[in-house]
Parts: sequence; structure tokens; C-alpha cells
Amino acid sequence: MGIIAWILIGLLAGAIAKAIMPGRDPGGVLVTMLIGIVGGLLGGWLGKVIFGVHSINGFFHLSTWIAAIVGSLIILTVYRLVAGRRS
Repeated sequence: MGIIAWILIGLLAGAIAKAIMPGRDPGGVLVTMLIGIVGGLLGGWLGKVIFGVHSINGFFHLSTWIAAIVGSLIILTVYRLVAGRRS
């Protein structure tokens, strides 16, 4: 997948993660996109390490989206814990 696909998946996965875990976050669209991109990478890595599968197969595969969303949820949780301590 190209960088444009990763950015698009990241934007959508980050938005879905924020919809699943609503709350006040000190960040806008850029933070959502970064959380999604990092979450997608984390989800793909975890899928490969834990389950031994290539979870990032392509843009339209369900496993790609599930990995990106789960990874985004993990990153969003960590982000809220770190950002919550600072305020």
C-alpha cells in the first residue's frame, strides 16, 4: 500500500476509534490522523507478532481495517492517559 492509502486508512481508523471511545481529547483532525496511522502500524505489527499472520493485506481487506482500528484504540487510550496526566 502506498503512503496515500496509509493516510486515508489512518484518518478513517482514527475517526472510528474516537467514535468508539468518545470523550474530550486535546487534539483535532491532525492528532486523529496521526493516532490512526500509528494505530494502523501497531495493529499490523501486533497481528503479525501475536497471530503470525499478515494482517495488513490491502486497502479493501477487512483484516486491514480491524487491525488499524484496534491499534488506533490502543494508541488513543495511551494518548488519553499521557495527556490526562499533564493537565
